[in-house]
Amino acid sequence: MTEMRRKDREMNTKFAQNVIDGANFATLSMIDNVGLPYGIPISFVRDGDIIYFHSALEGKKVDILKKNPLVSMSFVGKVEVPQLFTQDEIKSLIAENKFSLLARKVYTTEFESTIVSGKTSLLVNKEEKIKALRLICQKYTPNYMDYFSYAIESSLNHTLVYRLDIEKISGKRKRFDEHGEEMKWGRM
Repeated sequence: MTEMRRKDREMNTKFAQNVIDGANFATLSMIDNVGLPYGIPISFVRDGDIIYFHSALEGKKVDILKKNPLVSMSFVGKVEVPQLFTQDEIKSLIAENKFSLLARKVYTTEFESTIVSGKTSLLVNKEEKIKALRLICQKYTPNYMDYFSYAIESSLNHTLVYRLDIEKISGKRKRFDEHGEEMKWGRM
């Protein structure tokens, strides 16, 4: 497997897990049944080294995962364009022919992201399926958990739940400090 090219932006596992936990959605990437890439946004929850997500009883995702359970998921955390220079400072950079600095620090984006890969399995155990759906609902609808049992009663037999066992996780970040210097090598 290819290692991260920008080792200076690689973050530790805890950072990568925090990005996952803070993300509102993920992109699930698979190889479809004719060998083409297929990615879809999903809601999910992480529980230790496991990611749970749910599905309808049928569809392209279900068909793919039956034949090839190996997947990758990407998560994006905080993203923003840094405001490191005033308009006058930018004009000075141009006047001083500092175009490389302009490109690296003005036309850039700060970000944090995580990529995981692993093998999915369809949950058949009713208790684990309910546990996973409860965790998903606690993440997305925490104010309605008093009514969870009613929803489960009517939807459990109409919902598939998958478990992704994380085999590889990598976190990456580009962020500037208060002095406009990139925080490399895991510097917080």
